[in-house]
Amino acid sequence: MQTSRSTTGPGGPDTTDGTDPADGTDPADGTDGAERTRSGPARDLTALLAGAATAAGALGALLAFTGQESPLRGPFALFFLIAAPAAAIAAALTGLEPLGRAVAALAGAMAVDLLVAQVMLATRHWSVRGGLVAVTAFSALVLLLVAARRAHDRRPSGRGR
Repeated sequence: MQTSRSTTGPGGPDTTDGTDPADGTDPADGTDGAERTRSGPARDLTALLAGAATAAGALGALLAFTGQESPLRGPFALFFLIAAPAAAIAAALTGLEPLGRAVAALAGAMAVDLLVAQVMLATRHWSVRGGLVAVTAFSALVLLLVAARRAHDRRPSGRGR
């Protein structure tokens, strides 16, 4: 049986429910608050930024694939070339802390872009569209493999019967 004590002080919150008023965590459950999901405006801002990044990347890929002359084509295409493989690599690195995952994903994205460019230049098949297709194919393949792995992990195994 768990007992809880009231720590109402002058102007301080009452914590008779057993939670820590500073971060809203329950010391008995063993979590430190890092595993909580965001709520409120922080969650909305994250979704908004993810949507804006997706739109910018899609616009960059679309402008580069269609060959449209626009001053935004270069920056948005470059954003796509970095964001698409970074997102795919970050999805695959589930065991890392968020900062480590971001750093590893960005480094991996740069490595993928440089490797695609080097292979295309070495084989004398360099083109902007070809590079975008190669990076898109790599990113889609990695995301597909991550989705397949997660689906396989969720499937109940028949081993313990």
